Amino acid sequence: MADFPVTNALTIDVEDYFQVSAFAPHIARDEWGTRECRVERNVEAILEMLAASDTKATFFTLGWIAERYPQLVCAIVNQGHELASHGYAHERVSDQTAAIFLADIQRAKSVLEDLSGCEVKGYRAPSFSIGSGNLWAFDCLAQAGYRYSSSVYPIRHDHYGMPNSPRFAYEVRPGLLEIPITTLRVFNRNLPSSGGGYFRLLPYAVSRWMLGRVNRQDGEAGVFYFHPWEIDTEQPRVPGISLKTQFRHYVNLDRMVPRLNQLLDDFKWGRVDHVFLAKLAPLAVAA
Repeated sequence: MADFPVTNALTIDVEDYFQVSAFAPHIARDEWGTRECRVERNVEAILEMLAASDTKATFFTLGWIAERYPQLVCAIVNQGHELASHGYAHERVSDQTAAIFLADIQRAKSVLEDLSGCEVKGYRAPSFSIGSGNLWAFDCLAQAGYRYSSSVYPIRHDHYGMPNSPRFAYEVRPGLLEIPITTLRVFNRNLPSSGGGYFRLLPYAVSRWMLGRVNRQDGEAGVFYFHPWEIDTEQPRVPGISLKTQFRHYVNLDRMVPRLNQLLDDFKWGRVDHVFLAKLAPLAVAA
């Protein structure tokens, strides 16, 4: 039974293990089609987990995945979850020009909408790669017809982050909401408190305390994220990667499912669009 009254947003970034940005130097995109694809079985397991807890979530899905597994897209939508965009080819926004980025997010939106028959409102950048150096990405998202982004992580990290950006949802362009990944403010520093590798590394009690404090002290909804490959202990190991990358990717994969089940029980969860899009109207009035 949920102990906290605030409804948080549960999000899943639908990509396979070989599409992780940290593996890009070792696995070329033209090799993706030759790799063992495990995303379908992993998403099916996640859908079963969510059904068992009567939880709805948002699935930020790659266009590349959707084209190859259209039945997976239909299962997500038919079970009442939100389908959102993770771009088409998992290219970091910081590695693209504005024109190439616009084409990618338009292509992904079109693929997802054609397969699902429903509007795709949300977008999440691969590796949270919208930052102070490419704010033009928000103009592209607005032009492409997205209604929200969840692409900024207001922390310091060696691969991403914009620590001075707002911690909670704000209108970044007219009609476009940015919904940052959740952080906890402690001693003038933002601490990650919303999933990913930190959720696998830290004791569950720490993650629970951090998200609960955001709910109670800040009175704000959190945004939690994870990937299908994070529940897959049998995924193929990628040779040649650094010890840091090995640790970040593989640490505590075997603890992920029980921790997720506990998280679903401890907090109230919903789709991003249901939790946050109502904020657009009052923000517009305030502006």
